[in-house]
Amino acid sequence: PKALLDAAKAPAHVVVCPVDGWRSKLPAEGTILRREYKGRDIVVRVLEDGFEHDGETYRSLSAIAKAVTGAHWNGPLFFGLSKGRKEVAK
Repeated sequence: PKALLDAAKAPAHVVVCPVDGWRSKLPAEGTILRREYKGRDIVVRVLEDGFEHDGETYRSLSAIAKAVTGAHWNGPLFFGLSKGRKEVAK
């Protein structure tokens, strides 16, 4: 990534730490996420470089949600890590 190349070119007295914004919003490595979906217990373990579900490694929670449901989902929303749109009172 460009940020790492820039860091390598920086003078020795300058510390460059690329910020990985999306990753900082996820639970720490080793955290177990659980969600029931259609009577099935979905269990995911947060890894350093992805997520583990049913013995498979996935790059994103959205990929797991799609594998489980067959439809595209926002992964953090599916696992209850972010708030979705507020329902409008009718």
